[in-house]
Amino acid sequence: MDCEKLLTDRLAPAFAAVAGGPVDPVVRRSQRADFQSDAALALARRLGRPPREIAAAVLDRAELDDLCAVAEVSGPGFVNLTISDAALARMVTALAGDPRLGVPAVARPETVVVDYSAPNVAKEMHVGHLRSTVIGDAVARLLEWRGHRVVRANHLGDWGTPFGMLIEHLVDLGEAEAAEELSMGDLDSFYQAARAKFDADERFRDRSRRRVVALQGGDATTLRLWRLLVKQSERYFLTVYDLLDVTLTARDFRGESSYHHLLAPVVDELDRLGLLRESAGAACVFPAGQVGRDGAPLPLIVRKSDGGYGYPATDLAALRRRTGELGATRLVYVVGLPQRRHFEMVFAVARQAGWLAPPARAEHVGFGSILGADGRMLRSRTGGSVKLVALLEEAVSRATALTRERNPELDEAEAAEVGRAVGIGAVKYADLASDRHRDHVLDWERMLSLDGNTAPYLQYAYSRIRSIFRRAGEAARPDAPVPLAEPAERALAFELAGFAAVVAEVERTLEFHHLAGYLYRLATTFNAFYERCPVLRAEQPVRDGRLLLADLTARVLRQGLDLLGIRTPERM
Repeated sequence: MDCEKLLTDRLAPAFAAVAGGPVDPVVRRSQRADFQSDAALALARRLGRPPREIAAAVLDRAELDDLCAVAEVSGPGFVNLTISDAALARMVTALAGDPRLGVPAVARPETVVVDYSAPNVAKEMHVGHLRSTVIGDAVARLLEWRGHRVVRANHLGDWGTPFGMLIEHLVDLGEAEAAEELSMGDLDSFYQAARAKFDADERFRDRSRRRVVALQGGDATTLRLWRLLVKQSERYFLTVYDLLDVTLTARDFRGESSYHHLLAPVVDELDRLGLLRESAGAACVFPAGQVGRDGAPLPLIVRKSDGGYGYPATDLAALRRRTGELGATRLVYVVGLPQRRHFEMVFAVARQAGWLAPPARAEHVGFGSILGADGRMLRSRTGGSVKLVALLEEAVSRATALTRERNPELDEAEAAEVGRAVGIGAVKYADLASDRHRDHVLDWERMLSLDGNTAPYLQYAYSRIRSIFRRAGEAARPDAPVPLAEPAERALAFELAGFAAVVAEVERTLEFHHLAGYLYRLATTFNAFYERCPVLRAEQPVRDGRLLLADLTARVLRQGLDLLGIRTPERM
């Protein structure tokens, strides 16, 4: 168990007894001891007692004998705590014998829907889809590992007026030629050609508009052609997901079209509930507290003045299905920050309608844009959006070249495998290691560096540990005595014991840069340990104990990186 949580659990009842009510002990790492609590200072004014007196009273009541070698009052009223070697060794031994590394499965699993990626049919995935896909997949991986039932929802843009022109362009090309063009992954060219004809040809525009009516009316031929567009696009999306090494599959596609039959019932129910108001011919809901810049109430338009439906109606229908039919109690929407207001309003309306009632709750996991190394929006040489496949292929190519340069004894197949793991890992980690609320700068040199807070640095630390065991010719003994005589050994043990607390924090906040930061600290702490504490040259039983610390570090690095969707090569 995490030291901070153990100390908090022991100190909290003592503080409560002294204060006459619940108190957060505020335990954190300290340079003067292993840990420190400064809660007595905050209590002093409230209780009208000197903080040192409060701290001493807390220590008199706290049960710390089996946990701390030293527990003392320091300075104006700090409680300094030094964990005993025996207690720290017990924690490390428990971790070594636990396949889940101290992170238990949740006692009460929830059904969680994670809505992420969401590309548009007949359009290529571009760099703008990267963050939603990478962050969303990390959310799904972590919550699933914790034991929740995770429903991945890939909300495809597969419905609406653009499909009239796309289907007409398909008819003009012929089904066979169109299918071949789409199967090659050149979706952008297909879409742009359709758009150009729509803009230039009045007759083509008329045909396209009629085709939309036929599509929405359920015309069999039109639906068959539409399904061809969707099918070919989905095949392309799956090749991108395979290259990006994310867990989305064909089962997770849930297009806007799947909610089309639910839109009218959603509007009817909002009307029955007395939530609908007409505004400029449109059917709207005015969620409480939502106002525009002018201070006027802001409407969520659920049916447009022409009778059509937009994103709000579809999102409300999807939410209603997720909490009702699927029984989800946590809804996670991994969508860019510009959509924050939209989701605030959708969630507010859903709460008013009773579709989002406790324990069900929804959260928008927003993120910033991807910028180039010059700090500007990332663009291709022609000024357009950078295709996601091109970005990933460049990452793999650069990483493979570096792998061959650094490790020429690897054969071509091994170099390609390592290059893919390192290149894709570098792209994903650079995103996840930064605060998602901020714009993310894509810098190849920094991302692929073996120094600093990067995926290659962590992957190399893992492969370095695995090389120790290849040289040792034996596995670590989980019952080996844990060596803690050296400061570097204790520092590593403390970092290892902190894994569970970090996972719990990230499960709550979905802020993955905290997990990335922890893994970086663990890797740097291990490297300091490895430089100062010989492993294979140490005498027994210290040798076995240091092998145990090394093995546990590798296991935590591997598990932590796996939660981020990053592979750990055995050799680099």
